[in-house]
Amino acid sequence: MQGLGPAASIPAALGILAHTFPPSPIRSIAFATFAAGAPVGAAIGSAVGGVLTQLTAQSWRSTFWFLTGLSFLCCVGAMISIDRDVPYALADRRVDWIGAFLVTAGLTFIVFILSDGPAAPDGWKTGYIIALLIVGVFLLVLFVLWEHYLEQVHNSTDEAVRRRWWTPPPLMPVSIWTRANGKLAVMLMIAFLEWCSFNSFTYWVQLYYQDYLGLNPILTMVRLLPMFVTGVLCNVVVALVVGHVPLVLLIIIGTIGTGLASLLFAVIVPSAPYWAFGFPAAILCVFGADFVFSTGTLFVAKSCLPHEQSVGGALFQTLTQLGTAFGLAISTVVYNATLKKSAAAEGVTVNVDGTNAPRDAQLTAYKDANWTGFAFAMVGALLALAFLRGVGVVGHRGSDTDSEATARDGCT
Repeated sequence: MQGLGPAASIPAALGILAHTFPPSPIRSIAFATFAAGAPVGAAIGSAVGGVLTQLTAQSWRSTFWFLTGLSFLCCVGAMISIDRDVPYALADRRVDWIGAFLVTAGLTFIVFILSDGPAAPDGWKTGYIIALLIVGVFLLVLFVLWEHYLEQVHNSTDEAVRRRWWTPPPLMPVSIWTRANGKLAVMLMIAFLEWCSFNSFTYWVQLYYQDYLGLNPILTMVRLLPMFVTGVLCNVVVALVVGHVPLVLLIIIGTIGTGLASLLFAVIVPSAPYWAFGFPAAILCVFGADFVFSTGTLFVAKSCLPHEQSVGGALFQTLTQLGTAFGLAISTVVYNATLKKSAAAEGVTVNVDGTNAPRDAQLTAYKDANWTGFAFAMVGALLALAFLRGVGVVGHRGSDTDSEATARDGCT
């Protein structure tokens, strides 16, 4: 249920923004403002959640009551502020239910495996983990083949074939990955890797503060506040410079920023003051998430055809969510392996929760988990350097007269 909200709203919101704001400086501001909602929401959520958890009688339950009321207000605001849909341009409005089932089931299995694999009875060797992995991959491959078939059918001139009940328009045209000469696919992979790094960083940093240093939720939130302030400022910067600075430069700066944040915690000295490691890491980590999201969604909007805007936004959102699950899963595997190895070197057999591990072993495990996040970010930076150098500027200069077709050809 929790995943249905962002899965439905974020792609739709990106499509609405792309259709509402034509290529212009105001579009860059609109996308940057939308992206700023992430750090602002995270700041409010973390601050209110920490206070409610620690100071109310209901503890953590009060946070969910607060979120329920906030979600209701968002729903009312959407009904009031969002314009009515314009008539759909495509005549065939059938839904690709087969494709929807294949991709939903496949991704559900994959995400479940990534999240449950480390905690399974025999880890990744557990029978049902292996079985579900095979089924999940098979369903995703079948989804791609099915979408390719439907796209070929609807590209044909045979009206009778296109009108068969089992051949609706494809849910995800496979050709969308080739937009901008394949650079759209690279952008999506960079988003995947960035979210692998960013979310694993935020997860392990909070555990480090609370479990290793023993800080309460409010003190942990205070140490993370620079993330949220910097996140808002980063989106303001993007809105101002995206029409003047090449995409590749913004992506590289962002991914390196997130990588450096992970690097700082990979070499952190617990006895050092917060300002030496924690503060600069909190500032740097959001560069990647904000720069990649803002510029990436702009690039998706410019690269996709008009009727593909929401599909492109959905792909971007899907890859970021998969990156979150994948990054946490891989870094957890690294953490657990390092914890067991380091504890064994000191003659300690770690229990299921790892609570009896020596502090030195815990610190080493936290560091290795952050080395993993650093690697994800650096791979994203290398992909940008290798494949996005010809894209140029994705934002709109005030004097530009070219159309979005320029971006679809690979550069602006």
